[in-house]
Amino acid sequence: MRTAGWLSAVGLVAGIAVVGWAHVSMGGDLRLFAQPEAVAVVFGGTLAALLISFPWDALKTAFISVVTVGGRQPAPLELLVPAFMSYARTARRQGLAAVEQEADRANDAYLVRALTLSASGLPIEIVRETLEIEARVTADRDEESAHVLEAAAGYAPTLGIVGAVLGLMRVMQHFNGTTGIGSGIAAAFVATIYGVGAANLIFLPLATRLRARGRTAMVRRDLVIHGVLALREGATPGVVEERLSGYLKPARHVSLSEVA
Repeated sequence: MRTAGWLSAVGLVAGIAVVGWAHVSMGGDLRLFAQPEAVAVVFGGTLAALLISFPWDALKTAFISVVTVGGRQPAPLELLVPAFMSYARTARRQGLAAVEQEADRANDAYLVRALTLSASGLPIEIVRETLEIEARVTADRDEESAHVLEAAAGYAPTLGIVGAVLGLMRVMQHFNGTTGIGSGIAAAFVATIYGVGAANLIFLPLATRLRARGRTAMVRRDLVIHGVLALREGATPGVVEERLSGYLKPARHVSLSEVA
């Protein structure tokens, strides 16, 4: 797991720890949160609502995205531009077929796909259209995964209220005096804590992370498309640098030639 994954885990633990500390500091007992019924209503109900709202493929894709959110990522853009400059030198010396062989070693399936298409001999407009369609479909899939998590963030607090109402109903059903009413009401509101906490510490942060990762991936795919088209046009390394350097932060523009 990379740094981003560890930071996400640390953030989640820190959020839970802050809530637990606040509860204990006000005289509460952490054992009060051991309410399996509340967990079942909030998380089981949220899962049921998601199954009703989205097709199975969308839920599976969202789950895979969450599991791999902290996994290994492709090389950053700062390294991708010099790589295309190197590809341009190789293409001018040995042809695009040699570039395709170099790209097979890259940890980027879309880059390999783009270079393979470029070396296939298809017309350049077909290459551009094919890559843009694949990029757009992938971006839509990433956005749908974020939307699934945002939907879960909307369902969880409401189901937490449902759990609280069920708990209050149980308290009132056995109402025969003041003894135990306070503790019963406190236990009833545990489901609300689970619902609001899950929405704001798990689902919404993960949706934000997935959407940010999707935007970065979209920029990367756009860079790859323009880089591959430049190679197909026989651009020199200097031209490739000029055409792709706009994707980088301004501070990086002046140092690309030194890296190449």
